[in-house]
Amino acid sequence: MTYSAADIQDFFLVSEVVDPDVAASWNVAPTDPIPLIVDRRGGEGEEPSRKLVTARWGLVPSWAKDTKGAARLINARMETITEKPSFRAAAAARRGLIASDGYYEWEKAPGGKVPTYLHGAEQEPLAFAALFENWPDPALPEGHPEKWLRTATIITTAASDALGHIHDRTPLIVPSDMWADWLDPETTKEADVRALLDSMPEPHLVPRVVSDKVNYVRNNGPELIEAAT
Repeated sequence: MTYSAADIQDFFLVSEVVDPDVAASWNVAPTDPIPLIVDRRGGEGEEPSRKLVTARWGLVPSWAKDTKGAARLINARMETITEKPSFRAAAAARRGLIASDGYYEWEKAPGGKVPTYLHGAEQEPLAFAALFENWPDPALPEGHPEKWLRTATIITTAASDALGHIHDRTPLIVPSDMWADWLDPETTKEADVRALLDSMPEPHLVPRVVSDKVNYVRNNGPELIEAAT
């Protein structure tokens, strides 16, 4: 996720940058901050406003007692998000997009797992379908600046035949002509959300084998997405 706030604002037609300090990262790990695009209404009768905010990767449901399970909820399966208690409230009311230039998977091979970087054919930004939650820290009083923690999870779907040999799951990618529908805060019924999910096209991504430096989270730089030599 190497785009600046200005890049994301221009490409995703964001009207308000709430968190401008989006740090570039080539090796995002669970609980790291990630850029999240949302459409929210300012008041009754107002049109939705598209905002760029920051969320912590790993969903914490609003009813959770603490944040310990966040690292286990970095992904949510498309097939069950409208049913599982951890995700169904967010699927109905808190859908977002996570801006990214690609992601890593590890292909199983006789000599071990091969790190592979998957990206758009034109090197264009990708919009991962996401859910987000706002978790109130019970240890902090109302009005405390850190009372609310925003977290997010990336929705995954079954990989197509072209990618299935690398990994059986892939992030659900929202095409630009569906951004507004996916983010629409007025779409709250389970049947309508499911119809949106089912209408998403298969992603067309390009795989690139990269260095095993990406296996270590302490490594972070543009060299991680370069082709292995």
